[in-house]
Amino acid sequence: MKKSTWFVMVASILVPSHVFAKAPPKVIVKGLKNPSSIAVGVDGKTYVTTMGEIDKDGDGAVLMIEGNKAIPFADGLDDPKGIVTWSEWVFVTDKKRVWRIDKNGKANVFAAAAAFPSPPVSLTDMDVDEEGKLYVVDAGSPKEGGAVYRIDQKGKVDRVVDAKGTPELTSPGGIAMDGFYHILVTDSKSGELMRIKLADGKAANLATDCGGGVTWDKYGRLYMSDPKHGRVSVIPRPGDKPILLAADMPVLSGIRIDASGQFLLIANTTAGTVNAISATVPGQEVDETPLPIETAVAFPNLEWTGWKGENEKGQVAPLRPLVLTHAGDGSNRVFVATEQGVIHVFPNDQKVAKTKVFLDLQDRVVYDDNQNEEGFLGLAFHPDYKKNGEFFVFYTTKKAKLTNVISRFRVSKDDPDKADSASEEELLRIEKPFWNHDGGTLCFGADGYLYFTHGDGGLANDPFGNGQNLKTLLGKVLRIDVDHKDTDKNYAIPKDNPFVDKSDARPEIWAYGLRNVWRMAFDRKTGKLWASDVGQNLYEEIDLIVRGGNYGWNLREGLHPFGDKGVGPRKDLIDPIWEYHHDIGKSLTGGTVYRGHRIDELDGAYLYADYVSGKIWALRYDEAKKRVVANQRIREPNVPIMSFGEDEKGEVYFMTYSATGKGIYWFVRAEKKSRK
Repeated sequence: MKKSTWFVMVASILVPSHVFAKAPPKVIVKGLKNPSSIAVGVDGKTYVTTMGEIDKDGDGAVLMIEGNKAIPFADGLDDPKGIVTWSEWVFVTDKKRVWRIDKNGKANVFAAAAAFPSPPVSLTDMDVDEEGKLYVVDAGSPKEGGAVYRIDQKGKVDRVVDAKGTPELTSPGGIAMDGFYHILVTDSKSGELMRIKLADGKAANLATDCGGGVTWDKYGRLYMSDPKHGRVSVIPRPGDKPILLAADMPVLSGIRIDASGQFLLIANTTAGTVNAISATVPGQEVDETPLPIETAVAFPNLEWTGWKGENEKGQVAPLRPLVLTHAGDGSNRVFVATEQGVIHVFPNDQKVAKTKVFLDLQDRVVYDDNQNEEGFLGLAFHPDYKKNGEFFVFYTTKKAKLTNVISRFRVSKDDPDKADSASEEELLRIEKPFWNHDGGTLCFGADGYLYFTHGDGGLANDPFGNGQNLKTLLGKVLRIDVDHKDTDKNYAIPKDNPFVDKSDARPEIWAYGLRNVWRMAFDRKTGKLWASDVGQNLYEEIDLIVRGGNYGWNLREGLHPFGDKGVGPRKDLIDPIWEYHHDIGKSLTGGTVYRGHRIDELDGAYLYADYVSGKIWALRYDEAKKRVVANQRIREPNVPIMSFGEDEKGEVYFMTYSATGKGIYWFVRAEKKSRK
């Protein structure tokens, strides 16, 4: 990150005309009476507030947009401006009240003027957090300044910031949440965009000439309007310069990304229209065209030796394949480990009928469906496995509470499809305060060293600050030498590890500031280490791991400040190359870069998914441009995606739990499958 401030002032930038929107704003609907703000519901429905005739009380309304028509939804409102949707409700501000409207258009006062700590002067805009708390802007008076109020879902109102504690809040207009603990507020008088910390009201000036609406898309791009100059701009990433999307427009008010994510909707108060412009950032386009790729069950005939599909009580016990890998020994065999602790091996043949049990560690591995982030979590074969027969595992042990173990095993001397269960050599233990956020990925780099990751220790918010604490292995990517041993260790510390000479840091640490990497993998062609870090409140992130890198947790979540101590971008913190909001998915499952030969269209793409939404993407990162250039959907099978893996030839698979044992999938061309 070259700049320590998030945004560069718009006024200081001369933007050439070629970065304007390629086409003039498209009129979606017209003939509206002073439209003000726009909201888009989770169901894709679009709503707009209209203030009606100036100085005529009760003439305001909420309209629902369908195609190019504005359909009455709720009326009788007094100068309505701000609007948001949450759950099945639509919330609207008028001058001095907040209304709640049900799906049938019935409006009731949610927070009357008397509910506010001080009588509001003019409520102008609002936003809502993921828990349903409303943040409402009062423009205030020239003498007293403005304020922002928080309203919970019971209608209780409290003041979070005002001009006394935040003098910069002279005439607030637009608002957008920036995580749970910060808000972005525009000031219509000064034209400034500020980030305000809710804990203490401290404001940071982020940009100028943007005193209107402000909104995020689902991938961390920030859009803002400038009513004074009739302009719309976008900040692609923290630290980037604002880019002009449209200019020479009449008075602008609210802005919002549409349901498709492809267009920015703009309420044009003077013209009485709702307009749409492309949300694409000129010069930083991201290809989101769906790929003609889908998925199919791999190894459809496979029977899992020793797995019964039900437990002793006759209850369904799904197969939970969590690791798929290979030995790198030229045999092209596939090794699949279940979360319960059984490693299976079988030929890489779609007609294969049955697995062999390579190693059964159920007597040592802790696994419980109610604490399903523990268990057998990692498996990696030594780069020289063909000669030394060594492989390494990561599991939660029964021998100690809340403890993960990294151990070395060896293959048996007389059977290549059988490991020696008595050969376990424990390398190290990692104790953790809670059962979740275990991480567990093991992988060897081209340098021959073993890399592995452990989460921050669990619970929420990283309560012990482990992500930023170099004295603990929690919340880190770690790197060790398994071919040598230092004194009092069953491994050695590589001399070029970044903190070997730092007295108050663990020398095993390669990178830090991570919450719960699930999962990470090396690109076998470039050697880059990709990691997907699962978010907490709002954002999931993809990182490229570098030596000594600090990835910000728990000071930042994705591209945003996190917690009361959250910060904006800093030179010492590495932001993700990609993030997505929890409206897209809520638990990132990291994959690997495709280097197989079956599907050329995927070559060089990082394949990843979301466990909750089941969506799958192929993401491309341009090293020269230092940015993502494509994030393309792949037709998914609508199952929870637990993990990815690749075979010896570079073909990529993903896994899900399965009551039938058909829990491994791979990728196929959609047109070829449709001909069968």
